[in-house]
Amino acid sequence: MKNTKLRNLILKKMYPDIEELNSYLEKVLSDDDPPGILDQEEGELSILKSNIYKVTTKLKFQKELLRQDKVTLATAMADVSHQLKTPLTSMMVMNDLLKSEEDSKKRDEFLKTQSEQLDRMNWLIQTLLKLSKLDAGSVVLTKEDVSADSLIKEVMKPFEIQMDIKNISYVSNIPYASVMCDKNWTVEALQNIVKNCIEHMYEKGSLKISITDTNIFSQILISDTGCGIASEDLPHVFERFYRGKNAGKDSVGIGLALAKTIIESQHGEINVESEEGVGSTFDIKLYKTVI
Repeated sequence: MKNTKLRNLILKKMYPDIEELNSYLEKVLSDDDPPGILDQEEGELSILKSNIYKVTTKLKFQKELLRQDKVTLATAMADVSHQLKTPLTSMMVMNDLLKSEEDSKKRDEFLKTQSEQLDRMNWLIQTLLKLSKLDAGSVVLTKEDVSADSLIKEVMKPFEIQMDIKNISYVSNIPYASVMCDKNWTVEALQNIVKNCIEHMYEKGSLKISITDTNIFSQILISDTGCGIASEDLPHVFERFYRGKNAGKDSVGIGLALAKTIIESQHGEINVESEEGVGSTFDIKLYKTVI
């Protein structure tokens, strides 16, 4: 009899707490913002209350992350659409002109313009695919010892003709050493940086690449004598689709973002220093061990 009374008293005391928990969960399920943390009083339901609050707080945090991801995705899609719209429009105009143009020289000029726009679209699409793979974690970057000299030679190979046309001099200081990195992806990152440097240099400019080897990391410095980056743009140069005031007319604002993603995926660092009218220096550190 005493046990029955005691059990009834305990249950009666617990009813308000259970009702409070039920009300709390109903608000969570209805997508209302849950109230603040439940009371901190000790009791039979205190641990349950605490855990329920932790779960709902975590769910709220995840919900906010998803909302931010949707906004980011929508912005990215708008940027991609905008970047593809320009070359597509140009190609459509060129195509219409080609239909009626009889002058062979002008036809060749139109075809050249179309080819350039196709190259631009292909580069943009391929770069976006690479970024997507890295973001999704579907690419595993594997580190190996790579000859510093062979790495930089492979980086510079595609730019030889372009540099010759613009009469850009090239100086390198590459020690007999190795760089711990994923060779193919690191070449991709460094080529995007070099491409950015060349595009922002005038004729008779100068490009310099040097590597310093330490016990902890390999430091790669890529310097140009280009137009430089405005101080207000410096904090944003590695952001996707960001175009600073000195950006070229064909700049998309995604090459440096890909370079940063690749370097940081290898637990490396990338920074840039620049002065308008003087040039820019990109500082890349690839660590030999994870720090």
